[in-house]
Amino acid sequence: MLLLSLDAPAQTLEPTSPAMAASTPPTDLASTTVSLNNRRVVTFRASLLGDSAAERAEMARQALLTGLAKRGPGLVSRSVVGDAVRFELDGQTLFFLVAGDLTGSRPGALLEAASMDVMRRLQLAVHETREFADPRRLAEGAAYTVAATVVAYLLMRLVLMLRGRLLARLDAQVQGWRDATQARALVATYAEHARPVARFMAVALSWGLGLLLLDFWLTYVLRQFAYTRPWGERSTAWLLEVLERFALAIAGAVPGLITAALIFVLARLVTRAVGLFLQRVERDDLHIGWLDADTAGPTRSLGTVVIWLFALAMAYPYLPGANSDAFKGVSVLAGVMLSLGASSIVGQVLSGFSLMYTRVLRVGEYVKIGDTEGSVVALGMFATRIHTGMGEEVSLPNTLVSSQPVRNFSRLVADGHFVLHTSVTIGYATPWRQVHAMLLEAARRTAGVAPDPAPYVVQTALSDFYIEYRLCAQSNKQAPQRRVEAMNQLHGHVLDVFNENGVQIMSPHYRADPAEPQVVPPGPWTKPQAEDAAAALAGARKPSAQT
Repeated sequence: MLLLSLDAPAQTLEPTSPAMAASTPPTDLASTTVSLNNRRVVTFRASLLGDSAAERAEMARQALLTGLAKRGPGLVSRSVVGDAVRFELDGQTLFFLVAGDLTGSRPGALLEAASMDVMRRLQLAVHETREFADPRRLAEGAAYTVAATVVAYLLMRLVLMLRGRLLARLDAQVQGWRDATQARALVATYAEHARPVARFMAVALSWGLGLLLLDFWLTYVLRQFAYTRPWGERSTAWLLEVLERFALAIAGAVPGLITAALIFVLARLVTRAVGLFLQRVERDDLHIGWLDADTAGPTRSLGTVVIWLFALAMAYPYLPGANSDAFKGVSVLAGVMLSLGASSIVGQVLSGFSLMYTRVLRVGEYVKIGDTEGSVVALGMFATRIHTGMGEEVSLPNTLVSSQPVRNFSRLVADGHFVLHTSVTIGYATPWRQVHAMLLEAARRTAGVAPDPAPYVVQTALSDFYIEYRLCAQSNKQAPQRRVEAMNQLHGHVLDVFNENGVQIMSPHYRADPAEPQVVPPGPWTKPQAEDAAAALAGARKPSAQT
């Protein structure tokens, strides 16, 4: 089977050469390409001796049909005739190539090289035409195709088997890390998160190898038959072109990557030097007037962020693809998303730095923020963590901490101690001096209350039915670390002293005086006696519960 085609692309205005007097370049240049069995032979762009490019292409097609129908030896030749090159098949003239058929600023100088290229393509097309009608050659191509298909299938099975083994080995390794000792707990945690990424990379690698194998197989099969060989050659050229682009892109990006790496290395060295310097300030090994141990930590974090942002800005032009429109578009999109979605995060960070530099809070201080009361255990850029002493940890956003009053019970007390204060409401019938004495006695009995500075009592309110008294004291080294436990001890002694003196602590919902004072009668209420009484009471209730 013989296939000749005429392809007429869109019209283009390209420079031609007037070197040949017999050729007249048309004002409307229509290029017509003559192809033989999917292989391009020649493209006409100029008119010659009154024949347009399309007419010349039609005559070339008819001459090729006539020459191939004679079934001669298929010898292609060329000869120079004036300013043109004549092409012949077995002595029969097929067409002429003139300088006007070429593109470029000097088509006349390129005519010799172009004619050699046309001759090579014409000879190859004629040879493939003869090969297409050869049954032996078709049988060989089919045999090679079957063999290539079997080899490709086996290689694909091998790739899938290797992928399965790699995934199984990866799962076993992650499981081993998960069962590791506590010393490797951090490695196990990160390995669990890294497993999906590693599995994805393994699957992607297997797919890449499979597609590459498919491309090689398809190219080889197409090149076995004369009719599809041009497609196979174009497939190979496409793959080589892609690989060449990748190689050139990688080679061109190496200098920029080296420069960017040097910038990041310098940034790493600077951040390490700044960190070591500020760590000495944080440990009080070095004293600077404008910087102390409380602000050295946030200054180190802020300095690290500023240095790395500056390094990224300096290295950005050297990154591969930084000047491309796609990279710029992604950068703009990322900036818009960050500005729209990270406003609350930026507010948290600014509030955190405000708390750190104003020294409102310090780690270890006992504070009350809103309804949360406890010891500060961490002061971060995003949140402040507080242990309440009730077996719970409360994390407060820094914006919430900045917007509420902070009551600090440790700031005015030295050596990490805290303030202890409590209030009671006593009726007007009890002398206020007696109430003062009882509260001071309760403070004296509490081992965690410091004698110096001495505790004191003040009347904070004269209400309708009672007087509100407040006991203020400071803790000492014997006080529990958690303020709630120290307050528990103080409240217990307040209750004991008031019960011993027969003075009732009135509720804010007071209506009238009761018939008898609401106090605890004398009894075995010291700690050892109370435990014995509770045990005896439990033993007395046990038979009744069983019945």
